[in-house]
Amino acid sequence: MKKILSIFLLLFLFNLSFSQELLATVQVNSQQLGGSNQSAYKALEKSLRDFINNTSWTGKRLQNFEKIKSNFAIVIDSREGNRFSGKIVVQAVRPVFNTTYESPIVNLQDTRFSFDYVENENLIFNERQFSGKNLIDVISFYVYVILGTDADSFQSMAGTQWFQKAQQIAQNGESQTVYDGWKQISEPRSRSILIKEIMSPSWSQLRASIYSYHRAGLDNLFNQDQAAAKKVIFDALMQLKQYENSFQQAYFFNIYIDAKADEIFNIFNSGDNGGLVLGDLKQEMTVLSPKNTDARWSKWKQ
Repeated sequence: MKKILSIFLLLFLFNLSFSQELLATVQVNSQQLGGSNQSAYKALEKSLRDFINNTSWTGKRLQNFEKIKSNFAIVIDSREGNRFSGKIVVQAVRPVFNTTYESPIVNLQDTRFSFDYVENENLIFNERQFSGKNLIDVISFYVYVILGTDADSFQSMAGTQWFQKAQQIAQNGESQTVYDGWKQISEPRSRSILIKEIMSPSWSQLRASIYSYHRAGLDNLFNQDQAAAKKVIFDALMQLKQYENSFQQAYFFNIYIDAKADEIFNIFNSGDNGGLVLGDLKQEMTVLSPKNTDARWSKWKQ
């Protein structure tokens, strides 16, 4: 009987090992502070890596090759006791069908990041209330942004349920007054503004374009005949024309374009674009992402 129970327990633990959804790396950089005592930062790094990778965010059971590769890089620039302040860079990629290529889906920097942390403390996520320390709230918020964006890229609007989780975390964050980065009124490009824009019907076309760009376009781009896939990507980008008068203040729009700029440029820089009028896309991208004009869009050849 004991042997049967032991086998059952092992099988149960084995199944649990496939219940997480992210495969994340975490770096904590404290070089700006100086000093040789790095134990707290190494402990923080390990705690966050275990927290992200071992939490079941969606309840799905996935094997490693199915998990979303992501990176959380934290730069600490000040510390007072257990209060840390700095910035966090969040990145995630999506595999492209039948290739080894990984497409960037999230690449953002949050400079309003402060939190309280005691070395080796347990990190426990509760979506219903603010933690009181801000660390797991910010991390969990971005985990759900990653999950939502990834889901949107595979099925139209499939990320809504995960964006709703991020929205709840943002609402919890707005209810407190200690930590920056959550307010909608006094803090431009806050987390709350980001998720509000993602969930807004005004930006549904961008989310729809994310799906067609990736699933019907990028996932077919490495076929022998690339013309059809490039046409889908071209059309998905041209559909963003409706945002010409509103994109400048839109956090969601700008972080998406910033994440995809290199990829978009490379897709159409081959010289073989199946008769697409690249001048139209060049004009459109110059309007929507003017900072990339000299380095990217102006270099396209028809």
